[in-house]
Amino acid sequence: MLPMRTATLVLSLVALPAAGNALAAAPFPSRPIRLVVPAGAGGNTDTFGRIVAEKLRAPLGQQVIVDNRPGADGIVGSDIVAKANPDGYTLLMAFPSHPVNPFLHEKMPYDTVKDFAPITMVTSVTQVLLVNLKVPAKSVRELIALAAEKPGALNAGAVARGSLGDLSTGLFEAQGKVRLVHVNYKGAPQVMTALIAGEIQVYFSAPVVAIPQIKAGRVRALGVSTKTRLATLPDVPTIAESGLPGFDVTGWNGILAPAKTPRPVIDRLNAAIVKVVRSPEMEAETAAQGIAGIGNTPEEFARVIRADMAKWKALLTSTSRKAE
Repeated sequence: MLPMRTATLVLSLVALPAAGNALAAAPFPSRPIRLVVPAGAGGNTDTFGRIVAEKLRAPLGQQVIVDNRPGADGIVGSDIVAKANPDGYTLLMAFPSHPVNPFLHEKMPYDTVKDFAPITMVTSVTQVLLVNLKVPAKSVRELIALAAEKPGALNAGAVARGSLGDLSTGLFEAQGKVRLVHVNYKGAPQVMTALIAGEIQVYFSAPVVAIPQIKAGRVRALGVSTKTRLATLPDVPTIAESGLPGFDVTGWNGILAPAKTPRPVIDRLNAAIVKVVRSPEMEAETAAQGIAGIGNTPEEFARVIRADMAKWKALLTSTSRKAE
């Protein structure tokens, strides 16, 4: 008969593989999830990142913690996720600069396509063209005429190079054949403050930031960037119908995981996020902010990213805004 200590040790060693197998087989998720938002607090991406994170607690049974990591047009936060363990516990709330950065930055610390696994688009985002109240232009046509008359005299604000507002400004310049001075800020609240104060004269803003200021009479809305008007701003025409036929900019926020994340984990996250995004409560919340909830498949989201990369590459390489 084995001594008591030896017997106990043998039993412990036998139990180790079984414990390891049980741990490995733990259902996903079994601990909190980190959602990296590569932008500052208060903007569209942060706002809906936090809404989704809170609502995911129920279907996932775990807390989703938002981690703001702004910097370098979203590259800082994106790089964290690209290099994270591909286990589903570190995710990225990407915004429109994600497919654009390869054409704005010559050296990237990650591959925009190969280093990420798309999960789903969360929202489709429109932009509202705003001007400071002292700007005499009351329409898109008048703004184009003013910018043409005074090249470089109007400052246009944006959160960062490659943000949807920045891209909208670039397309507006290209199609309107005008030149604006681009001024970047740390976050959407800072851009809006600058617009109201007159530091900048033009701002393509997300509706969630723009609508309260429009209703308060602090800024003037000249147009929306999509092909159809916003239900929340029915009196604001589209830019296409009021001066630039064919103008169409639609952005998105979407969630990505590191590449090589197991497909069952991707599917689990996709199902939970889509359930949240398409819920009546979420649809009402997004509609009130002039934003449409999406919730598509990983494959559909991947196609959107590739299409955006092609679209914005064509614009950026045809202008002076080359990679740095």
